[in-house]
Amino acid sequence: MNRDIASVGRSSTAGKGTAQQLAEPLRRLIEARHHNPFDVLGPHQENGEGLVRAFLPHCDDVSIVETGAKLSRIPGTDLFEWRGELDALASHYRLSWTERDGTRHTEYDPYSFAPLVGDLDLHLFGEGRHLHAWRVFGAHLGVVDQVAGTRFAVWAPGAERVSVVGDWNHWDGRRHPMRVRGGSGVWELFIPGVEAHQFYKFEIRNRQHGSIQIKSDPYGQGFEMRPGTASAIQPDHEYAWGDSQWMQARARGDWLHEPMSVYEVHLGSWQRDPEGGFLNYRTLAEWLVNYVRETGFTHIELLPITEHPLDASWGYQTTGYFAPTSRFGTPEDFRYFVDYCHQHGIGVILDWAPAHFPKDAFALARFDGTPLYEHEDPRRGEHRDWGTLIFNYGRNEVRNFLISSAMFWLEEMHLDGLRVDAVASMLYLDYSREPGDWMPNEHGGRENLEAIHFLRHLNQVTHAEQPGSMIIAEESTAWPQVTRPVDDGGLGFSMKWNMGWMHDTLEYMSKEAVHRKFHHHQLTFGLLYAFQENFVLPFSHDEVVHGKGSMLEKMPGDAWQRFANLRLLYTFMFSYPGKKLLFMGSEFGQYAEWDFDGSLDWQLLHNERHAGLKHLIHDLNHLYREQPALYEYDFEAQGFHWIDCHDDSQSLLSYYRRGGGQISVVALNFTPVPRNGFRLGVPEAGQYRLCLNSDSGYYSGSNLPVWGLHDTEAVPWMDQPCSIVLDLPPLAGLILLKI
Repeated sequence: MNRDIASVGRSSTAGKGTAQQLAEPLRRLIEARHHNPFDVLGPHQENGEGLVRAFLPHCDDVSIVETGAKLSRIPGTDLFEWRGELDALASHYRLSWTERDGTRHTEYDPYSFAPLVGDLDLHLFGEGRHLHAWRVFGAHLGVVDQVAGTRFAVWAPGAERVSVVGDWNHWDGRRHPMRVRGGSGVWELFIPGVEAHQFYKFEIRNRQHGSIQIKSDPYGQGFEMRPGTASAIQPDHEYAWGDSQWMQARARGDWLHEPMSVYEVHLGSWQRDPEGGFLNYRTLAEWLVNYVRETGFTHIELLPITEHPLDASWGYQTTGYFAPTSRFGTPEDFRYFVDYCHQHGIGVILDWAPAHFPKDAFALARFDGTPLYEHEDPRRGEHRDWGTLIFNYGRNEVRNFLISSAMFWLEEMHLDGLRVDAVASMLYLDYSREPGDWMPNEHGGRENLEAIHFLRHLNQVTHAEQPGSMIIAEESTAWPQVTRPVDDGGLGFSMKWNMGWMHDTLEYMSKEAVHRKFHHHQLTFGLLYAFQENFVLPFSHDEVVHGKGSMLEKMPGDAWQRFANLRLLYTFMFSYPGKKLLFMGSEFGQYAEWDFDGSLDWQLLHNERHAGLKHLIHDLNHLYREQPALYEYDFEAQGFHWIDCHDDSQSLLSYYRRGGGQISVVALNFTPVPRNGFRLGVPEAGQYRLCLNSDSGYYSGSNLPVWGLHDTEAVPWMDQPCSIVLDLPPLAGLILLKI
């Protein structure tokens, strides 16, 4: 059965003359354009007489099971009627009929059931304040008056008629039209007998021009495997979570002052099975968690696993905002994934894309024949660069859709945070637009006031309802106070990716060492704004695709220098203020750019240099987590102090971090020239122990000897009260701890 064929064009036994003779409501029902089929179908009193009416295309021999009474066909139509005393019927009765293929069916009449969506739900949704809209909309198994079935609800205010189509009714939109709930634009229907795992869509007829859309469910919590696009009815969630200890600790925790090192993962290309197929969420949980724990990361960040039709979009062109993609298993499998992570001490963050959505005809685009979720004017409603549509943040129901999606992942799936994609594109009306191709706001400015309101509301709601959760902005501009509280005029995000630091640092590291002295400011400039926001330091997937080269390929020099430079870069990153994020494969120096359609080059770990780089990431992660000086004040100036940021001639940097009563001293040499007998100022007298040397032979470095313990001398140096003398290896970083 073609699920994208509208029922309007299908044949009916109703002749043209007969249809014209029928009363208008019956004619509109037959023509599949009646806005409220309950006015016509089901039990009624008409002229003092009881009436049961059913519309069953391609069926014969219809009867009421409880009484044995037969329904008569209205000549020339697929309408059937029985007239008699309704008192003889139960409030819900079963109809039995024979399909044209000879099969016999028996079902409770869906048009004998009262509305199920509550008035309060409609009111809150209309105001954009329903935090749990996924519990109202979509498809939900249930028992109504002791009758089992599925309740469907969808928002389509521009529709003249909406029907549920699915496996059980041959995808025929005439069979199960829905009732509209007044002027709310909400349509609903309870269909007895419809069970879990059946596929369905909504068939929508626009009231203005009569166009037909066949759409998957915006609130669907499961979908068939791509390239199929039907929504799938989910069984009642029976997963027994075992992460209560994690969730309670998260609610009490203080992520501002705790270590956070994130391993960014695309589940489809981290690893695959021997045949090249996707791994299941459950297998991924065990393999990935074991790897992440061993490597020392605290969190996993998933590129979007929200359902999406196109693998090449990496998940960022979302069509299922409430559904884990079926590529890797069921929603229950994904719950297991998150639960397993939590039970083994690993947090889970999801990349979430509320900035835009694809134009696919089966999904949100022109959902009811009108620009419902998107702006009608393409100057506000379309991303030219990405070929996608922009949400209409000024519409209550659209904001409600997105807010409840965020709440769904945090509450139902126990995620620890969302990384909000492409925030800059939401904040600016002229984002990536030519003059004349954008509309200013009501004050004549370029700020998207509606999107700003949405983002502030998102952050207020999620932080209040899910204590300890994090909402992280990918925001690439200098928009002020992204991570400051809404009450103080900020956007209210927990953290923000430090794109400026990332670009400056990678630009500097790409230079041959002999030229770096002319670009020294690119390493030091970031400290001028490092504490204006709560920053994450990201070396993400975006930096290793589209011709940008892998992290290893970005480094200059021969093979030895490339690995040394990358080890130095990671040492700088892990000792610099801010939480850490590293994309998969970068931890062992993948040569090739990331390929979403394959697996990482794990065989490289058999090579000493690649294995050494991974050993370094392991030790940096554990050192970062074990030394409060390196994380407690990631977002506060009191935790960072320059020792010397001016030695551009030798391309040297030195600083120290404070926290938890500790002092960690960092010295970085960005040239391949060893600096023997280097005097380094330190803030306190005593003994300093070498904790990490990125040039160590264990990491496949040159293994230049460096003493493990250094006693201070009463020689003031670099504006510090005392100093130590050590040897700085080439293209290397040292981290020392005062003991």
